[in-house]
Amino acid sequence: MKYDDASWHYGGDFPKDLPQVAGAIHSGMFLAWALLSGLAGSIHLEDMPEGLEALRSRSTTPGAFFMKFCDGKFRDENLSDDGNAFTKIYFDFKTGKYLSDYCAAVGVKIDKIYYAADSWESFDRLKPVLDKRYSEWKTPPKKSWWKL
Repeated sequence: MKYDDASWHYGGDFPKDLPQVAGAIHSGMFLAWALLSGLAGSIHLEDMPEGLEALRSRSTTPGAFFMKFCDGKFRDENLSDDGNAFTKIYFDFKTGKYLSDYCAAVGVKIDKIYYAADSWESFDRLKPVLDKRYSEWKTPPKKSWWKL
């Protein structure tokens, strides 16, 4: 399953003043968070550990990582089973909360999403939001005593 593809963004109405990597930043940020949070698929753990090391050492930015190590494509193979289960709900562009959370965290409006900075500063603002959303997803609501 393909969640996103940078080429879907930098075609058509994509701002002419931006490089193609700008169409990858929002997905690169999410994927970097997932990989650094222990939700990596075997493709990153076994086939491309140098990509994970580049993220851990912050020697590349999330968007640049996404373009170089994922060819700008965000697929289910990038994630573990748990990562995919969360991503299917949260990252969905129509029904999930990711894009609105992303824009709020990095300080851009949805119509200016491609102007977000591909930086570790942006990632550091987004990470606590993603950590919270993932924690909420992992912890189902407690059953009330009257519903037992």
